[in-house]
Amino acid sequence: MIKNGKVKEKNIKKYNGQNGNLVLEGEYLNGQKNGYIKEYLCFGIFEGKYVKGERNGKGKEYNYEGELEFEGEYLHDKKIKGKEYDNGKLIYEGEYLNGKWNGIGKEYYENGKLKYFGEFLDGKWNGKGKEYFKNGKIKSEGTFSDGQIIKNKKNNNLMNDNS
Repeated sequence: MIKNGKVKEKNIKKYNGQNGNLVLEGEYLNGQKNGYIKEYLCFGIFEGKYVKGERNGKGKEYNYEGELEFEGEYLHDKKIKGKEYDNGKLIYEGEYLNGKWNGIGKEYYENGKLKYFGEFLDGKWNGKGKEYFKNGKIKSEGTFSDGQIIKNKKNNNLMNDNS
């Protein structure tokens, strides 16, 4: 369909030329992915919004077992904010930069309890934050660098988690 000089195509399906498998379904505008797209990739499935050929807006990533691995926001093809899962369990919620945990975020234990809340840099605790025991009590609070506490506001026994 041509509207205002732009070619908009809906319900497009693309198949792999070698094996005939579906690799993409969604909308295009002037030959670029634009709108809701579902892609079948080598690592799993992406479904979400594209604008001018880039992931922009809400999206979800699934592995090939159908388990949700990420849901959140994208800008210019990169994750900027969202939730990350491992084996169906939430492990991180927060900001991203260049595909890594960066900015303010929360990391969780396998039991779903909060492990750390604070600043991240390149996927590691870095800056102000709070680390928690598995029972939910604060283990340390202060300044972190490269995943380690370097200035602890809380004077407690770091070996006593009573979990």
